[in-house]
Amino acid sequence: MNLYLGIDFGTTGARSTVIDSQGTIHSETAYTFANNGQQQPELPSVWQNALWDSIEQIPPTIRNQVRAIAIDGTSSTVMLCDTEGVPVCEPILYNDARGAAVTERLRAIAPDNHTVLSATSSLAKLLWWQEGGLEAHPTKQLSLCGTGILPVVEKLYFLHQADWLAFLLHGKLGISDYHNALKLGFEVDTLCYPNWLIEGIAGAATPQLPQVVAPGTPVGEVRAQVGDRFGFPRDCMICVGTTDSIAAFLASGVNSPGEAVTSLGSTLAVKLLSHTRVDDSRYGIYSHKLGDLWLVGGASNTGGAVLRHFFTDVELDNYSTQIDPEQESLLDYYPLLKKGDRFPINDPNLPPRLEPRPTDSVEFLHGLLESIARIEARGYRLLQELGATPLTKVYTAGGGAKNSVWSAIRKRYLKVPVETPIHTAAAYGTALLAMRSVTD
Repeated sequence: MNLYLGIDFGTTGARSTVIDSQGTIHSETAYTFANNGQQQPELPSVWQNALWDSIEQIPPTIRNQVRAIAIDGTSSTVMLCDTEGVPVCEPILYNDARGAAVTERLRAIAPDNHTVLSATSSLAKLLWWQEGGLEAHPTKQLSLCGTGILPVVEKLYFLHQADWLAFLLHGKLGISDYHNALKLGFEVDTLCYPNWLIEGIAGAATPQLPQVVAPGTPVGEVRAQVGDRFGFPRDCMICVGTTDSIAAFLASGVNSPGEAVTSLGSTLAVKLLSHTRVDDSRYGIYSHKLGDLWLVGGASNTGGAVLRHFFTDVELDNYSTQIDPEQESLLDYYPLLKKGDRFPINDPNLPPRLEPRPTDSVEFLHGLLESIARIEARGYRLLQELGATPLTKVYTAGGGAKNSVWSAIRKRYLKVPVETPIHTAAAYGTALLAMRSVTD
């Protein structure tokens, strides 16, 4: 039997799913990051351990039938590596807005209203590294992380999280997909880096940009030492992946324009399948190419991480059952754990709004759920106002999909059916990507 492995790297952990050619699941595993995957110098080791552990949990009898593997990662989580693929400094996470310090240079380089014009874009992070890389340092130490100082090595590679993790499996450095590379400035229309980008980053501290191919493209067979360690077949193919939110979209099986997927994980991401491409950096809106259609959307820093900051999972379940989803909460929050959001308000300095806080925990949770629902609905309205295909149905992925009360609240705001697809896990979508890469 031929099996296909998808591995999802989200905000707080990694998950794997193995499927067959009919889409039947044969194995699922989960791994939680140390410190919930927050910014830390040891992040590459955390990710590598998660990758090996996620694979190790898969039964050997299943691993030895895996024909193809793909990995998804968080969009705009980026890193710098040397020619051996060794990280030379601390990665910068998807929601890190330190790129606000290079806004002036970013605007001077990029066209007006471009997707990269965000403090959290991959290009903003690259420029932030460059701005601090003018001062020479003789060693490459992770202790330099967070200083904005580029260590001196012969050559640096700029990679996304999914690129580096796939490299650990196939050994070919510097290959990415055009979903991950969108916020770096890669143009999916022409399938190349535009001149404004190449000229804008040119200089002494310019890392090698990744070669970009279509998501799911086979790169090479699994490295011999990895195959031997885990019992993968010698001809097991490693493919380029995608982002975690697109993987969740793929898992849903949505293929009709007007249908959308909201990923309610630690953060909130919306993806609407549209005939029309929409890009508007004022609101953090961008479009990914998906066959002959466009996946239009954005990602907000609000979401489940805010809820878990105030409530345990048991409390969330208990208090939710005490909420009347048809009764509107008058509490008007903008739930964030720290200042700054990306969509539908693209402002790195946007302050959290979590007051007034009632003494009744059920009332407080009701206000949070309702406020996140308002943000989601506002996002979909924006997409349609800017020309995307009208919304007809929303499928929900991520942990939030399990909360029926929250789904009812969201349906009231979205005014379209809200459903949970059969498959919601991003790892399942990435496994589909791996399967199609060697069977299409």
